[in-house]
Amino acid sequence: MPNPVEEFNAYRAKMNDKLLADNNKIIKRIFNLDTNAFTEGVLDKKTKELLGLVASTVLRCDDCVKYHLESSYEQGVSKAEVMETLSIATLVGGTIVIPHLRRAYEYWEVLEENEG
Repeated sequence: MPNPVEEFNAYRAKMNDKLLADNNKIIKRIFNLDTNAFTEGVLDKKTKELLGLVASTVLRCDDCVKYHLESSYEQGVSKAEVMETLSIATLVGGTIVIPHLRRAYEYWEVLEENEG
């Protein structure tokens, strides 16, 4: 059975490579800005990833939610912290984000399963 995390990362890497190879200055700058925004600063990486998770959920971007879930997992975020973060996102975003909440929960489970 295909691994959803591996599939997501492979597709993301492949398409990012293609986009960046096209050598569009604006796209390259946006990618660079995104990378730099999530580096350690006054806020630690963990906090920034959780903020990204809230924004991504509210904006209903499943790819973004997956990215921030995985990055949060790598930063040592607990399931309880993710659920509290997603509860805030659902409060802010309203019931329309519940399908994204479901998929986020499912993806977090896959991340946990991959660890073992």
